[in-house]
Amino acid sequence: MKKHKSIYTKDVVLVMAASFFFMFSSMFVNPLINGYAKELGASSSFAGLIVGLMSLTAMFLRPIAGHLTDRFSRYGLSFVGGIFIFLGICGYIVTPNAPLLLFFRLLNGTGYVLATVCMTTWLAFLVPRQHVGEAMGFYGLMNALAMAMGPAISINLYHRIGYRHSIILAALSALLMVISIQFVGDHAQPSPAARQAKPEHFEIIQPRVIPVALLIALFAIPYFTTQADIVTYVEQRHLTVAVGYYFLIYAVVLLVLRIALKNYFDTVRFGAWFWTSFIAMGIYIIFLTIMKTNWEMAIAAAGMAVGYGIIYSVLQSTAMLLAPMSEQGLASATFFLGLDIGMSLGPILGGIIDEVLPVKYFYLVEFILMPLILIIYLLWRKRLNGAIDQH
Repeated sequence: MKKHKSIYTKDVVLVMAASFFFMFSSMFVNPLINGYAKELGASSSFAGLIVGLMSLTAMFLRPIAGHLTDRFSRYGLSFVGGIFIFLGICGYIVTPNAPLLLFFRLLNGTGYVLATVCMTTWLAFLVPRQHVGEAMGFYGLMNALAMAMGPAISINLYHRIGYRHSIILAALSALLMVISIQFVGDHAQPSPAARQAKPEHFEIIQPRVIPVALLIALFAIPYFTTQADIVTYVEQRHLTVAVGYYFLIYAVVLLVLRIALKNYFDTVRFGAWFWTSFIAMGIYIIFLTIMKTNWEMAIAAAGMAVGYGIIYSVLQSTAMLLAPMSEQGLASATFFLGLDIGMSLGPILGGIIDEVLPVKYFYLVEFILMPLILIIYLLWRKRLNGAIDQH
């Protein structure tokens, strides 16, 4: 009974719900920004800058957000982040031109950085240290569902009602995030010592979390390549698969896996998760390469749920466990910095492969990532496997 209460408190549920709302709002907008910017008169290059500005903002602001999170209330910073997201998205709706859209994208990106770092550490603060893995598993699930549902809904909706009216839904979702956290009782105030501490030098990353950041970057590249390019890939290969269901299958499989495995995230060592996801990564790359039928597409989507969706949560909880309690914010920022790199490099790599190689090699090239992943794991396997002992 005590375990149940500690994991599924009102505060934990509200923070998870809020994490879904803010992630949904940002992911909903992402597929629309490029076309919307061009509709407002932006050139292709300026539209690309607007699209990529959120990731660039995230890379620069992550360390600052991590330090702030370790010294100020998670509620306060999440509230500020939510307001920035809401104002940025409302700006998208009313902006008359592309330069202003760039400004509102910057505002949205700043709020997104604060929210991702603060919500992760807030949730880790609300649960006992020995249950961080389970908590991060469900937090990751909320993010995964938002990342799958947001783009799917927005792409279908804007065709019917246009860009501006569609984006209203994203603004409402951001507003729900702000409202949700008002009912969380524990605002996760840092200890007086942490609040007053002045570091000898400003750290950009949490050193013990470096292998986690490197691994999430490499595991994320094929995921974000697929998110950006799978529709074009299917068109270029003249396939008749129902590609619109790819990320829906991914989300459903991930939901089932997270629920089925929830009691193991805090007891099974990192290595078991690593090898499972590593093998699954190879499987989904192969099936995306040979894909001709819906069944092969479904196997690829299910493989990605294991090869990326599961390791995402395991790496996130490992980052929290490897860092001292006084640097949970910096650890979260380091994890998300790695994710930002993967999110940025995925589409860039996809564009380069598509330009210089025949489409049949599009996914095969990403096998290059696998020996790099293996080397990083072997170099730091003792630290990664020992994280579970640091409850």
